[in-house]
Amino acid sequence: MKELENIKELFTTAIANVKTNDELNVVRTDFLGKSGHLTTCMKLIKDLSAEEKKAFGQEVNTLKVFVSESIDSKKIELENKAIEEELASMPRVDLTTPNSGESGSLHPVTIIQERLINIFRGMGFAIEDGNEVETEYNNFEAVNIPKFHPARDMQDTFYLDNGQVLKTHTSASQNRIMRKYGAPLKAIFPGRCFRNEELDASHENTFFQMEGIMIDKDISISNLIYFMKTMLSEVFEREVNVRLRPGFFPFVEPGFELDCSCPYCGGKGCRVCKHSGWIELCPCGMIHPNVLEMGGIDPEEYTGFAFGLGLSRLVMMTYGFKDIRNLNSKDLKVLEQTRIK
Repeated sequence: MKELENIKELFTTAIANVKTNDELNVVRTDFLGKSGHLTTCMKLIKDLSAEEKKAFGQEVNTLKVFVSESIDSKKIELENKAIEEELASMPRVDLTTPNSGESGSLHPVTIIQERLINIFRGMGFAIEDGNEVETEYNNFEAVNIPKFHPARDMQDTFYLDNGQVLKTHTSASQNRIMRKYGAPLKAIFPGRCFRNEELDASHENTFFQMEGIMIDKDISISNLIYFMKTMLSEVFEREVNVRLRPGFFPFVEPGFELDCSCPYCGGKGCRVCKHSGWIELCPCGMIHPNVLEMGGIDPEEYTGFAFGLGLSRLVMMTYGFKDIRNLNSKDLKVLEQTRIK
Protein backbone atom coordinates (compact mmCIF):
# COMPACT_ATOMS: atom_id res chain seq x y z
CA MET A 1 0.00 0.00 0.00
CA LYS A 2 1.03 3.57 -0.65
CA GLU A 3 1.02 4.41 3.07
CA LEU A 4 3.58 1.70 3.84
CA GLU A 5 5.83 2.80 0.97
CA ASN A 6 5.75 6.37 2.30
CA ILE A 7 6.61 5.18 5.83
CA LYS A 8 9.53 3.09 4.56
CA GLU A 9 10.86 6.00 2.53
CA LEU A 10 10.47 8.35 5.49
CA PHE A 11 12.27 5.89 7.80
CA THR A 12 15.14 5.32 5.36
CA THR A 13 15.79 9.06 5.22
CA ALA A 14 15.53 9.47 9.00
CA ILE A 15 17.87 6.59 9.88
CA ALA A 16 20.45 7.77 7.36
CA ASN A 17 20.65 11.16 9.11
CA VAL A 18 21.09 9.75 12.64
CA LYS A 19 24.40 10.80 14.24
CA THR A 20 23.88 10.09 17.96
CA ASN A 21 22.13 7.62 20.25
CA ASP A 22 19.64 10.31 21.29
CA GLU A 23 18.67 10.86 17.67
CA LEU A 24 18.35 7.09 17.22
CA ASN A 25 15.97 6.89 20.18
CA VAL A 26 13.81 9.61 18.61
CA VAL A 27 13.58 7.62 15.37
CA ARG A 28 12.72 4.46 17.33
CA THR A 29 9.86 6.29 19.08
CA ASP A 30 8.63 7.94 15.85
CA PHE A 31 8.27 4.62 14.05
CA LEU A 32 7.85 1.91 16.71
CA GLY A 33 6.36 3.85 19.63
CA LYS A 34 2.72 3.76 20.74
CA SER A 35 2.00 6.83 18.63
CA GLY A 36 4.54 5.97 15.93
CA HIS A 37 3.97 5.69 12.20
CA LEU A 38 3.64 1.90 12.17
CA THR A 39 1.23 1.85 15.11
CA THR A 40 -0.91 4.54 13.48
CA CYS A 41 -0.81 2.69 10.17
CA MET A 42 -2.23 -0.45 11.80
CA LYS A 43 -5.41 1.48 12.63
CA LEU A 44 -6.21 1.52 8.90
CA ILE A 45 -6.78 -2.24 8.95
CA LYS A 46 -10.35 -1.85 10.24
CA ASP A 47 -11.42 -0.31 6.94
CA LEU A 48 -10.10 -3.22 4.82
CA SER A 49 -11.73 -6.40 3.64
CA ALA A 50 -10.79 -9.75 5.20
CA GLU A 51 -8.47 -10.59 2.30
CA GLU A 52 -6.85 -7.15 2.31
CA LYS A 53 -6.38 -7.31 6.07
CA LYS A 54 -4.21 -10.46 5.77
CA ALA A 55 -1.98 -9.02 3.04
CA PHE A 56 -1.75 -5.66 4.77
CA GLY A 57 -0.84 -7.25 8.11
CA GLN A 58 1.98 -9.24 6.49
CA GLU A 59 3.37 -6.11 4.84
CA VAL A 60 3.24 -4.18 8.12
CA ASN A 61 5.09 -6.97 9.96
CA THR A 62 7.72 -7.13 7.22
CA LEU A 63 8.24 -3.38 7.46
CA LYS A 64 8.35 -3.56 11.28
CA VAL A 65 11.12 -6.19 11.11
CA PHE A 66 13.04 -4.02 8.63
CA VAL A 67 12.74 -0.97 10.89
CA SER A 68 13.79 -2.90 14.03
CA GLU A 69 16.80 -4.53 12.38
CA SER A 70 17.88 -1.22 10.84
CA ILE A 71 17.73 0.50 14.23
CA ASP A 72 19.75 -2.31 15.89
CA SER A 73 22.31 -2.14 13.11
CA LYS A 74 22.57 1.63 13.48
CA LYS A 75 23.06 1.26 17.24
CA ILE A 76 26.03 -1.10 16.69
CA GLU A 77 27.43 1.29 14.09
CA LEU A 78 27.26 4.22 16.55
CA GLU A 79 28.91 2.17 19.34
CA ASN A 80 31.76 1.11 17.07
CA LYS A 81 32.24 4.68 15.91
CA ALA A 82 32.41 5.89 19.53
CA ILE A 83 35.08 3.28 20.32
CA GLU A 84 37.11 4.25 17.24
CA GLU A 85 36.94 7.94 18.20
CA GLU A 86 38.04 7.15 21.76
CA LEU A 87 40.96 5.06 20.54
CA ALA A 88 41.94 7.78 18.08
CA SER A 89 42.04 10.35 20.89
CA MET A 90 44.32 8.21 23.05
CA PRO A 91 48.09 8.77 22.91
CA ARG A 92 49.93 6.40 20.63
CA VAL A 93 51.95 3.64 22.28
CA ASP A 94 54.90 2.22 20.42
CA LEU A 95 54.77 -1.46 21.35
CA THR A 96 58.23 -2.00 19.88
CA THR A 97 59.88 0.37 22.38
CA PRO A 98 62.00 -1.61 24.89
CA ASN A 99 60.81 -1.34 28.49
CA SER A 100 62.94 -0.19 31.37
CA GLY A 101 63.71 -3.73 32.44
CA GLU A 102 61.74 -3.33 35.69
CA SER A 103 59.25 -6.06 36.52
CA GLY A 104 56.83 -6.77 39.31
CA SER A 105 57.69 -9.00 42.24
CA LEU A 106 55.98 -10.84 45.05
CA HIS A 107 55.25 -8.99 48.27
CA PRO A 108 57.53 -10.11 51.14
CA VAL A 109 54.55 -11.45 53.09
CA THR A 110 53.54 -13.54 50.07
CA ILE A 111 57.09 -14.87 49.75
CA ILE A 112 57.18 -16.05 53.37
CA GLN A 113 53.62 -17.36 53.25
CA GLU A 114 54.28 -19.45 50.13
CA ARG A 115 57.45 -20.84 51.69
CA LEU A 116 55.52 -21.91 54.78
CA ILE A 117 52.69 -23.39 52.72
CA ASN A 118 55.17 -25.54 50.80
CA ILE A 119 56.77 -26.72 54.05
CA PHE A 120 53.46 -27.71 55.64
CA ARG A 121 52.10 -29.22 52.44
CA GLY A 122 55.16 -31.47 52.47
CA MET A 123 54.18 -32.57 56.00
CA GLY A 124 50.66 -33.49 54.88
CA PHE A 125 48.76 -30.39 56.04
CA ALA A 126 45.71 -29.14 54.15
CA ILE A 127 45.79 -25.47 53.13
CA GLU A 128 42.65 -23.45 53.90
CA ASP A 129 41.64 -19.83 53.31
CA GLY A 130 39.85 -18.08 56.16
CA ASN A 131 37.17 -15.40 55.94
CA GLU A 132 38.21 -11.83 56.64
CA VAL A 133 34.69 -10.95 57.80
CA GLU A 134 33.62 -13.38 60.51
CA THR A 135 30.72 -13.99 62.85
CA GLU A 136 31.25 -12.94 66.44
CA TYR A 137 30.64 -16.58 67.38
CA ASN A 138 33.50 -17.95 65.26
CA ASN A 139 35.85 -15.15 66.26
CA PHE A 140 35.23 -15.47 70.00
CA GLU A 141 32.75 -17.98 71.40
CA ALA A 142 33.91 -20.92 69.24
CA VAL A 143 37.48 -20.49 70.52
CA ASN A 144 36.47 -20.42 74.16
CA ILE A 145 36.15 -16.63 74.56
CA PRO A 146 32.55 -16.12 75.70
CA LYS A 147 30.91 -12.75 76.11
CA PHE A 148 32.39 -10.64 78.93
CA HIS A 149 35.53 -12.86 79.01
CA PRO A 150 38.53 -10.64 79.94
CA ALA A 151 40.46 -11.98 76.94
CA ARG A 152 38.21 -9.89 74.67
CA ASP A 153 39.79 -6.77 76.15
CA MET A 154 43.12 -7.87 74.60
CA GLN A 155 41.71 -7.54 71.06
CA ASP A 156 40.52 -4.12 69.91
CA THR A 157 37.92 -5.31 67.45
CA PHE A 158 36.36 -3.69 64.38
CA TYR A 159 32.61 -4.40 64.58
CA LEU A 160 30.42 -4.04 61.49
CA ASP A 161 26.87 -2.68 61.39
CA ASN A 162 25.46 -6.20 60.81
CA GLY A 163 27.03 -7.51 64.03
CA GLN A 164 29.88 -9.33 62.31
CA VAL A 165 33.55 -8.48 62.86
CA LEU A 166 36.77 -8.13 60.93
CA LYS A 167 38.57 -11.19 62.25
CA THR A 168 41.07 -10.33 64.96
CA HIS A 169 43.04 -13.58 64.67
CA THR A 170 43.27 -16.59 62.36
CA SER A 171 41.86 -18.72 65.19
CA ALA A 172 38.45 -17.53 63.98
CA SER A 173 38.64 -20.22 61.27
CA GLN A 174 39.18 -23.14 63.67
CA ASN A 175 35.53 -24.03 64.22
CA ARG A 176 34.65 -23.82 60.52
CA ILE A 177 37.57 -26.05 59.52
CA MET A 178 36.94 -28.62 62.27
CA ARG A 179 33.34 -28.96 61.13
CA LYS A 180 34.43 -29.20 57.50
CA TYR A 181 36.98 -32.01 57.96
CA GLY A 182 36.24 -33.61 61.32
CA ALA A 183 39.02 -35.69 62.90
CA PRO A 184 41.77 -36.64 62.25
CA LEU A 185 42.81 -33.30 60.83
CA LYS A 186 45.98 -31.42 59.83
CA ALA A 187 45.49 -27.93 58.38
CA ILE A 188 47.01 -24.49 58.19
CA PHE A 189 45.12 -21.33 57.36
CA PRO A 190 47.03 -18.10 56.66
CA GLY A 191 45.17 -14.82 56.51
CA ARG A 192 44.91 -11.11 57.09
CA CYS A 193 43.75 -9.93 60.52
CA PHE A 194 42.50 -6.58 61.79
CA ARG A 195 42.65 -4.81 65.15
CA ASN A 196 41.98 -1.22 66.11
CA GLU A 197 45.57 -0.61 67.19
CA GLU A 198 47.49 2.57 67.81
CA LEU A 199 50.01 2.48 64.96
CA ASP A 200 53.72 2.39 65.73
CA ALA A 201 56.82 0.54 64.53
CA SER A 202 55.61 -2.77 65.97
CA HIS A 203 51.80 -2.41 65.75
CA GLU A 204 49.52 -2.22 62.70
CA ASN A 205 45.74 -2.33 62.31
CA THR A 206 46.18 -4.79 59.43
CA PHE A 207 48.62 -7.67 59.78
CA PHE A 208 49.17 -11.24 58.64
CA GLN A 209 49.10 -14.49 60.60
CA MET A 210 49.16 -18.21 59.94
CA GLU A 211 47.30 -20.67 62.15
CA GLY A 212 47.88 -24.41 62.24
CA ILE A 213 46.04 -27.26 63.92
CA MET A 214 46.65 -30.99 64.15
CA ILE A 215 44.00 -33.27 65.68
CA ASP A 216 44.21 -37.03 66.06
CA LYS A 217 44.28 -39.75 68.68
CA ASP A 218 47.12 -39.53 71.20
CA ILE A 219 48.49 -36.15 70.02
CA SER A 220 50.78 -34.66 72.66
CA ILE A 221 53.07 -31.71 73.32
CA SER A 222 55.93 -33.78 71.85
CA ASN A 223 54.16 -33.67 68.46
CA LEU A 224 53.81 -29.90 68.78
CA ILE A 225 57.53 -29.45 69.50
CA TYR A 226 58.54 -31.71 66.61
CA PHE A 227 56.41 -29.96 64.01
CA MET A 228 57.37 -26.47 65.14
CA LYS A 229 61.08 -27.29 65.20
CA THR A 230 60.90 -28.90 61.74
CA MET A 231 58.98 -25.93 60.32
CA LEU A 232 61.28 -23.25 61.77
CA SER A 233 64.43 -25.08 60.67
CA GLU A 234 63.03 -25.14 57.12
CA VAL A 235 62.09 -21.45 57.25
CA PHE A 236 65.50 -20.27 58.48
CA GLU A 237 67.33 -22.92 56.42
CA ARG A 238 69.39 -24.01 59.43
CA GLU A 239 68.90 -26.12 62.55
CA VAL A 240 67.12 -24.29 65.36
CA ASN A 241 66.17 -25.32 68.88
CA VAL A 242 62.82 -24.47 70.42
CA ARG A 243 61.61 -24.02 73.98
CA LEU A 244 58.20 -23.59 75.56
CA ARG A 245 57.24 -21.11 78.24
CA PRO A 246 53.84 -21.05 79.98
CA GLY A 247 51.36 -18.68 78.34
CA PHE A 248 47.62 -18.05 78.59
CA PHE A 249 45.40 -18.34 75.53
CA PRO A 250 41.72 -19.25 76.05
CA PHE A 251 41.58 -21.74 73.18
CA VAL A 252 44.46 -23.95 74.39
CA GLU A 253 45.14 -25.78 77.66
CA PRO A 254 47.96 -25.93 78.51
CA GLY A 255 49.16 -22.88 76.58
CA PHE A 256 52.70 -21.86 75.71
CA GLU A 257 54.85 -19.17 74.20
CA LEU A 258 57.25 -20.86 71.80
CA ASP A 259 60.75 -19.42 71.38
CA CYS A 260 63.37 -20.54 68.91
CA SER A 261 67.11 -20.19 69.21
CA CYS A 262 68.20 -17.11 67.31
CA PRO A 263 69.05 -18.20 63.75
CA TYR A 264 71.23 -15.13 63.24
CA CYS A 265 73.69 -15.64 66.08
CA GLY A 266 73.19 -19.32 66.81
CA GLY A 267 72.01 -18.53 70.34
CA LYS A 268 75.08 -16.48 71.32
CA GLY A 269 73.17 -13.20 71.56
CA CYS A 270 72.80 -10.36 69.02
CA ARG A 271 70.74 -7.25 68.26
CA VAL A 272 67.90 -9.27 66.69
CA CYS A 273 67.34 -11.45 69.78
CA LYS A 274 68.15 -8.59 72.15
CA HIS A 275 71.25 -10.52 73.24
CA SER A 276 69.15 -13.25 74.86
CA GLY A 277 69.90 -15.98 72.32
CA TRP A 278 66.16 -16.64 71.90
CA ILE A 279 63.40 -15.14 69.73
CA GLU A 280 59.81 -15.15 70.94
CA LEU A 281 57.91 -16.40 67.95
CA CYS A 282 54.44 -17.82 68.41
CA PRO A 283 51.71 -18.80 70.85
CA CYS A 284 50.71 -22.46 70.85
CA GLY A 285 49.33 -25.24 73.00
CA MET A 286 46.99 -28.21 73.25
CA ILE A 287 43.53 -27.39 71.88
CA HIS A 288 41.07 -26.80 74.71
CA PRO A 289 38.43 -29.57 75.04
CA ASN A 290 35.67 -26.92 74.81
CA VAL A 291 37.00 -25.82 71.40
CA LEU A 292 37.09 -29.42 70.14
CA GLU A 293 33.56 -30.04 71.35
CA MET A 294 32.20 -26.87 69.72
CA GLY A 295 33.93 -28.01 66.50
CA GLY A 296 32.00 -31.27 66.57
CA ILE A 297 34.99 -33.40 67.72
CA ASP A 298 34.86 -35.67 70.77
CA PRO A 299 37.55 -34.45 73.22
CA GLU A 300 37.43 -37.84 75.00
CA GLU A 301 38.64 -39.55 71.83
CA TYR A 302 40.83 -36.92 70.14
CA THR A 303 43.42 -34.39 71.21
CA GLY A 304 45.30 -31.84 69.19
CA PHE A 305 47.61 -28.87 69.15
CA ALA A 306 47.27 -25.39 67.66
CA PHE A 307 49.78 -22.66 66.95
CA GLY A 308 49.66 -19.14 65.60
CA LEU A 309 52.53 -17.68 63.64
CA GLY A 310 52.87 -13.96 62.99
CA LEU A 311 53.74 -13.72 59.29
CA SER A 312 54.31 -9.98 59.51
CA ARG A 313 56.77 -10.47 62.37
CA LEU A 314 58.52 -13.34 60.58
CA VAL A 315 58.93 -11.13 57.49
CA MET A 316 60.46 -8.38 59.64
CA MET A 317 62.90 -10.86 61.16
CA THR A 318 63.79 -12.47 57.82
CA TYR A 319 64.41 -9.23 55.90
CA GLY A 320 65.46 -6.92 58.71
CA PHE A 321 62.49 -4.53 58.54
CA LYS A 322 62.43 -2.25 61.56
CA ASP A 323 58.91 -0.90 61.05
CA ILE A 324 55.86 -3.12 60.48
CA ARG A 325 54.10 -0.23 58.72
CA ASN A 326 56.48 -0.67 55.79
CA LEU A 327 54.65 -3.86 54.81
CA ASN A 328 51.47 -1.94 53.95
CA SER A 329 53.12 1.30 52.87
CA LYS A 330 53.62 0.67 49.12
CA ASP A 331 57.14 2.04 49.64
CA LEU A 332 58.96 0.35 46.76
CA LYS A 333 62.38 1.34 48.10
CA VAL A 334 61.68 -0.86 51.10
CA LEU A 335 59.72 -3.65 49.46
CA GLU A 336 62.12 -4.16 46.55
CA GLN A 337 64.72 -5.44 49.01
CA THR A 338 62.93 -8.79 48.76
CA ARG A 339 62.47 -8.69 44.99
CA ILE A 340 62.27 -12.08 43.27
CA LYS A 341 62.73 -11.76 39.52
